[in-house]
Amino acid sequence: MMISLPGAAYAHGTCRFTVWAPEKKRMVLHLVAPNEREVEMVPDMTGYFHVTVPDVPPGTRYFFRPDGGHDTPDVASQYQPDDVHGASYVVDHDAFVWQDHHWHGLPMESLVLYELHVGTFTPEGTFDAIIPRLDDLAATGINALELMPVAQFAGTRNWGYDGVYPYAVQHSYGGPDGLKRLVDACHQRGIAVFLDVVYNHLGPEGNYFRAYAPYFTDAYRVPWGDAVNFDQAWSDGVREYFINNALYWFHHFHIDGLRLDAIHMVFDTSCVHLWQALQEAVKRLSQHVGRPLHLVAESDLNSPKVVTAPAAAGYGFDGQWLDDFHHALYALLHADGKMRYEDYCGGIAPLAKAYAEGFVLTGDYAIFRKRKYGASSAGIPGNRFVVFTMNHDQVGNRVRGERLSVLLDHSRLKLAAAAILLAPYVPMLFMGEEYADETPFLYFVSFRDPTLLQAVRRGRKEELGRFLAGGEPEDPAAEATFRKSVLQWHRRQEGRHAVMLRWHRALLDLRRMCITPDSFTRGVTQVLTFGEAGIMLYGRGSQQGSWLCLLNFSPQPATVCIPGEGLAWRKLLDSHEPGWQEEVTGGLQAPVAALSAENITVGALSVVVYRGYAAGGR
Repeated sequence: MMISLPGAAYAHGTCRFTVWAPEKKRMVLHLVAPNEREVEMVPDMTGYFHVTVPDVPPGTRYFFRPDGGHDTPDVASQYQPDDVHGASYVVDHDAFVWQDHHWHGLPMESLVLYELHVGTFTPEGTFDAIIPRLDDLAATGINALELMPVAQFAGTRNWGYDGVYPYAVQHSYGGPDGLKRLVDACHQRGIAVFLDVVYNHLGPEGNYFRAYAPYFTDAYRVPWGDAVNFDQAWSDGVREYFINNALYWFHHFHIDGLRLDAIHMVFDTSCVHLWQALQEAVKRLSQHVGRPLHLVAESDLNSPKVVTAPAAAGYGFDGQWLDDFHHALYALLHADGKMRYEDYCGGIAPLAKAYAEGFVLTGDYAIFRKRKYGASSAGIPGNRFVVFTMNHDQVGNRVRGERLSVLLDHSRLKLAAAAILLAPYVPMLFMGEEYADETPFLYFVSFRDPTLLQAVRRGRKEELGRFLAGGEPEDPAAEATFRKSVLQWHRRQEGRHAVMLRWHRALLDLRRMCITPDSFTRGVTQVLTFGEAGIMLYGRGSQQGSWLCLLNFSPQPATVCIPGEGLAWRKLLDSHEPGWQEEVTGGLQAPVAALSAENITVGALSVVVYRGYAAGGR
């Protein structure tokens, strides 16, 4: 399957250059290294300029000159080794020798995602530095990396959401070959790779899009910059640019899935919505390569249409982040949940609804939004939702960038881990979460424009607003802010961190046993509550037998009536056993065995997991 891409397409000693500039009368290609020359480009009827140039080796630096003006980097550049204002670079994608021919991908229901920021995951901050840690992640039970955006941004420090070259891999991370080496190494270990991409806006520094075409529109507004033009005049070329970008990552980098940032901030009134067109293009490529290619959305809509098929008037995403689950869980775990998530503070009921249906707010009046919000997702299977206790936003948008490992005690941390890892959803951990890393994850940038830096500092204070009572946020532009955010990987073998690492491994072992493909069908995993104390997840008669997870969020022991009929239950895991404690001694432990309809007592703030057998068969 041929993929037509903008920019520089190298093959066998020649390079075809393509740039979309429908309102320009002239375009000059300026090759600057290793040999300098200027080449006039030829327009076509669709607004593209093309030229094929022989004797252009990989690594050639080039600019375009719209209407014969100044040297301007290619907005479809595939590598910017000299940062955002430097020359663009010709990449030979066929030069990389892949070793992942055995790789056939993973279905959504088998994924255990691990979100990481390349720059802070290791002291080196590169793709290659991640590779030696993959075996540890795989041994923990993690089988999918989700990389925060790697599209080229200004400088060397950024979360990635200020990228201005959506096709170029960040130079300070290791460029395109570095990303390919990481993906190849992951696939050899059975680990899928997802990539976070941003199609709702582009960053401020090094943004040359207006020099070429109407990529932006004033018809809509987004919080982070100019709205991208997906439905106004000249929008066809913009749509092609971003749809081809998704195909580019799948085709040239063997990426397994894309997480699309804030899809609710993409505005499109076209007959065929951008998301439908993208889904159809990716589906065709998936059929061609013979492996699943996933699209996962971040959406603020609480709308089931995000993961509903286009044939049923949906967008067709394979999954979406389930923020409601996070908010309901956080409100039970931390005292400031009432301030942060007041719409989710109804005791155990919001979390029970999140488990049973997905969205918690389903047409209810939302205090935060001052209007009715959301629609029911009760019919959507669980493998369409990604759940988490932390992600880059939830940690990084705190004034001090605190993780749950700093905010919660040991018992509540274990509860939080079990709540997502034994849920009939797709779980996601945030880097370092598996061993309770205490490093903050702060917001950082390395823009060079002093006016822009001041605007970032001011905007950060305004965004955090009511949470600034504890002091000023760290300076986003300071290198020290970035350095404070680098993981302390060595801690995973020390004290409570080692206990939490073993806890996550044990939970993921249980997940493989208990959460089978049929678990994601609504109703197969029954969601019950015991008073206002906790939640029971009851997997009835799965391929591995019945299973029961008891989550007691109360600071007091709780009495639970064991569900089921004619079953004998044997305990598999109890968070109050001494091996899971920070100290040598444990707390009140649940019975080792129980029968259906029997009342048992579980410890305060505890997790207990049972396996069910036919009575007399244990």
